[in-house]
Amino acid sequence: MPVQPSLSERARRERPRSKLLRRALLLATAIAVFGLGVALGFALDRGSGAKGTQTYERTLRLVTVTVTKH
Repeated sequence: MPVQPSLSERARRERPRSKLLRRALLLATAIAVFGLGVALGFALDRGSGAKGTQTYERTLRLVTVTVTKH
């Protein structure tokens, strides 16, 4: 019956650190992507050029009025 060798003391300690490091990097990446998204949203909102004004164009039709005397 073959017996599997046990992990060395060093290998056992590195494994949780690796998982912790991976989770920390994943969290940092998620926060950075969220921050970039918020910054892009602000830039698009403020950079629209409208500055709170709205242009309204209206075309008027000419109406001919004839006056008749009774």
